[in-house]
Amino acid sequence: MQPLKIATAQFEHRNGDKEYNLSVIDKIAARAAAVGAQVVCFHECSVTGYAFARHLTKEALLDIAEPIPGGESVQRLIAIAEAHNIVVLAGLFERDDAGKIYKGYVCVSGDGLVATYRKLQPFIHPAITPGDAYCVFDLLGWKCGILICYDNNILENVRATSLLGADIIFMPHVTMCTPSARPGAGFVDPKLWDNREADPTSLRYEFDGPKGRQWLMKWLPSRAADNGIYAVFSNAIGMDDDQLKNGCSMILDPFGDVLAECRNLGDDLVIATCTPEKIAQAGGTRYKKARRPELYRDIIGAAHTPEQKVAWLNNK
Repeated sequence: MQPLKIATAQFEHRNGDKEYNLSVIDKIAARAAAVGAQVVCFHECSVTGYAFARHLTKEALLDIAEPIPGGESVQRLIAIAEAHNIVVLAGLFERDDAGKIYKGYVCVSGDGLVATYRKLQPFIHPAITPGDAYCVFDLLGWKCGILICYDNNILENVRATSLLGADIIFMPHVTMCTPSARPGAGFVDPKLWDNREADPTSLRYEFDGPKGRQWLMKWLPSRAADNGIYAVFSNAIGMDDDQLKNGCSMILDPFGDVLAECRNLGDDLVIATCTPEKIAQAGGTRYKKARRPELYRDIIGAAHTPEQKVAWLNNK
């Protein structure tokens, strides 16, 4: 494996406005390529918008969803990748030939579709079908995986993707700044976003505190360090329907250290270089080799009925 330069981006998407969102993806991809990135990744549902979907009927959601790879948006992403000679990863709602809806995420190059993934733990709309497979693929000499948002909170998903060979895991999100039982959690007042130029301090205080970045840093570095992988986290910033999101898109190395992070209060990207030496040196790589699965195979693999509750959706 040769060093790989990856960019992660954040931007404020518009609900259901694919043309606008794709135009921003195009501009950011051009910027990323201009600073030497070989890959650029965007957040969950970056093409379509996200939380607004919870208000839609199934029929309306089907209208927004597209087939992969034949849909117009994926073909547009391929054209963007070709125009800027860069690999692009982005998300959208997917529909299949049977009328099922998925939370999709794609990796494309100028030559076409490289990989596609369906979120394993969707919750934004009851009509969305959970994915049923992990995703590990070859990208520019590296083994990469994809896990979307809530998928990463289930630590077994990250470990399984790593054990399947992934050295880099792309982790697209639309997250933070929502209520939960965790002390300090909650929404951030949209008025702070509207007033961000005059008063960035108050907004940054909320974004970086327990409602936002502090929560992220409780678990994200451990996913990278425990598994000896590069974690490429991308997140929306600004208004997602009626919720304010805080961005903080970042790239972490296999030691759990932040290599680069978006800190602008607006559309932004950062770039970092992944090197194979860090994979080999990381403690997580050694720990995976030291595993004794005979001790916990039956525990981890025991029958279990999944129960997924999201506090801010009031689906208790």
